[in-house]
Amino acid sequence: MATTTSTPEAILDAVGGAENIIHFTHCATRLRFELKDASGIDKAAVEAIPGVMGAVPQSGDRYQIVIGGAVQSVYDEINNLPAMKSQGGSSGSGQSDADVKAAVRAKARGKNAYVDAFFEYLSDSFRPLLPALLGASLIIAGEAICEAFGLINTHAPNDQKPPTLLFVDAMFRAVFYFLPIMVAYNASKKLKIDPWVGTAVMAALLTPEYIFLSDKALQKKGVIDCVHNATLDSDLCTAHIAGLPMQLNNYGGQVFVPLMMVAILALVYKGLVKVVPSNVQMVFVPFLSFIIMMPVTAFLIGPLGVWIGTGLGTALFWLNSHAPIIFAILIPMVYPFLVPLGLHWPLNALMLANIASAATHHTDFIQGPMGAWNFACFGATAAVLVWSIRDKDNEMRQTATGALFAGLLGGISEPSLYGIHLRFKRIYPFMLVGCAVGGLVQGIGSMLGGIEGVTTTTFVFTSLLTIPVFNPMWLYGIAVAAAFATSFFLIVTFGYRTKEERAEALAAAGVSKGGETTESASAQAAEAPKAGAAAAAAAPAEEGDRTAKAPTPKPALVPGAVTEIASPLKATTMDLDKVPDPVFSSGAVGQGVGLEPEGDIVVTAPADGTVVVAPSSGHAFGITLDNGVEILIHVGLDTVNLEGKGFDVKVSQGDRVSEGQELVRVDRSVIEQAGYPLTTPVLVTNTASFASVEVVGGDSVEPGEALIKVTAPEA
Repeated sequence: MATTTSTPEAILDAVGGAENIIHFTHCATRLRFELKDASGIDKAAVEAIPGVMGAVPQSGDRYQIVIGGAVQSVYDEINNLPAMKSQGGSSGSGQSDADVKAAVRAKARGKNAYVDAFFEYLSDSFRPLLPALLGASLIIAGEAICEAFGLINTHAPNDQKPPTLLFVDAMFRAVFYFLPIMVAYNASKKLKIDPWVGTAVMAALLTPEYIFLSDKALQKKGVIDCVHNATLDSDLCTAHIAGLPMQLNNYGGQVFVPLMMVAILALVYKGLVKVVPSNVQMVFVPFLSFIIMMPVTAFLIGPLGVWIGTGLGTALFWLNSHAPIIFAILIPMVYPFLVPLGLHWPLNALMLANIASAATHHTDFIQGPMGAWNFACFGATAAVLVWSIRDKDNEMRQTATGALFAGLLGGISEPSLYGIHLRFKRIYPFMLVGCAVGGLVQGIGSMLGGIEGVTTTTFVFTSLLTIPVFNPMWLYGIAVAAAFATSFFLIVTFGYRTKEERAEALAAAGVSKGGETTESASAQAAEAPKAGAAAAAAAPAEEGDRTAKAPTPKPALVPGAVTEIASPLKATTMDLDKVPDPVFSSGAVGQGVGLEPEGDIVVTAPADGTVVVAPSSGHAFGITLDNGVEILIHVGLDTVNLEGKGFDVKVSQGDRVSEGQELVRVDRSVIEQAGYPLTTPVLVTNTASFASVEVVGGDSVEPGEALIKVTAPEA
């Protein structure tokens, strides 16, 4: 790194040089690399490069480097380096990210390629369901609170429940009972087959007709054979279909079955596409897929999936029963390492399988210890918030505040993890101590109380709102409080930055070690760097040292100025920390708001300014407004992969635009069919130049309505 003389050279050197690059592209904020070998990249060294806002290692040998609004210029400068040109244009293969991924895997990277693909499959099959699961979990939490006060009895038989309670039960059970269908849909999309075919195959096992096969009336007629299993405390029934035995199971809430089914369906479906004439594929490919996969799933895959889920759950159930302390400590200690890598999905699937299985008494015992990890994580974030207030670090304060609310109220750890914890190496050791303490409390409490750990009968997000669903609630509450307090105390006491990192942060914020604002804090540069990096603080000269007048700041940067930025499209608003992309939700690129477009998608300029980022894909626009605010509008998430399909771009980089002028028209159907979220973050990329960036728009906004208010620091 010592020999590099510029940011592009430093980045190229950090990723192993041009010879290590298979494919190189960018989106609106990030450089995206496909590398031959990403194992040697020093994340800390990358993030120390001037102009780099963060580094995000991906699965396999993919790597993303967050630049912000200046990404286009940095991308061009890297491509123009002699080393890149000598490699024959490694960056410009013309392939999509998906093509590159497939090509790399096809080059026999060994077992790692298959492991990488497996976890991506799990992640993409579950991740879109998180909002629905979260919503259902809050309904369950509400029922638990009412039951704690003796208002309802959720454990009563259905025929003894009042109609109102039955309907409320239906509201959340819809998510969990039909979860296999939802998983099958997402898994089919991931494997690029018709998602409705996968959905229909799985739905066949949840129909009233299939369920009726286990009815007691058929048992009495001798049509089906049933054996009572004392271990599972349930009847195991077998029906004879066309002379073949079919094990009957309740597939509501199952997750392993749809995952296995879709993996096999993808082979069948794609094989049929190759052999069935194209003019009749619409009819016969789904028909033949049904004829093949519905019986295969009912006779083979379904029972096998139930057996696998039951077996894994039973094994962990045994460990929890015989070594509760070890189990209670192990789960929260491994989670902080699984989540950043996306390896926690198998455990999430197992939680759902436990709830669906009679072998575990329809209870899950993993979420209790997992709660210790989550609250240790939130305690660390709360401590960072205390430090940011102490140091007058507005950017970190905003990041920590959003992450803490997302965690405590929503049970979502990603904003904390990606926005804070992975950036500062001192946090993890303290957080792990909190995880261990929370797990130890649960383990000791379980042994002393003669119970098999903290359990729950439903899948929830471990937040403050869902504490009542855990049993025993008092033990869980004490454990998560201990985990939170331990991480919080350690980080508040010892800090989350090294001395050098804190000194740099204080200097950047213009704050002395005693917490007083220094002179340098009042002097901000009048001009922001090209394409949206945060404005640098400029220390003023002593009075009389200079005769030249300081440049006049732009309107939004005048001390104390308040400026409102208009909405670029018709949409409903979403808190930034809820945007399903950790780079945006963490605030790493800047503060702002997420928009869910309504109706026809027409994106307009929020004010007069100059376009500094306008890729041909049309998925994002960076605009430096005349008032000094730098805006990024990112149309959809991961829409760069569409390579401009569905985007009618109206402007180019360098164009002057007026408020309300069209930037791009977007064909909504193209994005929806591709399976990408329409969520459009609107961010102030030079947030650090302002005292605050606030969302002032209501739940829904029209183009031109006030959306964001920025306030300049006082002189």
